[in-house]
Amino acid sequence: MNLEEFRRNYSMGRLSRADLNACPVSQFEQWLQQIMGTSIKDPTAMIVGTCDASGQPNQRYVLLKSVSADGFVFFTDTDSTKGQEISANPKVSLLFPWHAYERQVRVQGVAKALDREKVAEYFHSRPRQSQVAAYTSEQSQVIDSRQTLEQAFMRNQDELEDQVPLPERWGGYLIEPHSFEFWQGGDYRLHDRFRYQYHEGGWQIERLQP
Repeated sequence: MNLEEFRRNYSMGRLSRADLNACPVSQFEQWLQQIMGTSIKDPTAMIVGTCDASGQPNQRYVLLKSVSADGFVFFTDTDSTKGQEISANPKVSLLFPWHAYERQVRVQGVAKALDREKVAEYFHSRPRQSQVAAYTSEQSQVIDSRQTLEQAFMRNQDELEDQVPLPERWGGYLIEPHSFEFWQGGDYRLHDRFRYQYHEGGWQIERLQP
């Protein structure tokens, strides 16, 4: 298998300064709405990047649950690897990899924990089996087998009341952004890249070379 020969041209569209909204969140919402109108699977999936104490980056997919002028929201087990790393270093990155449409969005920001009321509201809006799964799984912790996990899930599904208790370890984060990059694939690898950075009360936009 010769990976050096695996390539394709990017020719689905262009991105110019005139196309961009002055507000990066509005620009993101416009792109997200367009992607959600396509057949792409998991359009709200985003890669969250964190760093451990040694500076080693870690990445994983999570699902975006809301976006507003305040930032991006997702929920997770706060005792997980990502939760522990955010607790030690709240600087994170997000990546929306919409490669089927030759687009990606990168975001840099700071994670802030959501209050328990918002976490509980979302947790109890999930399907009951998803609530039981979150109650059962101690995310990122070692377990001897899948059978052990499934047995614990079945036991909890039988024993818990209809209202599954919100685990203490389960929470959510708001990522307050300070930088965005919008990327559109281009012919001959001359991709279009625009970066928004927040300076002195406003967003500044710059074109980056590919």
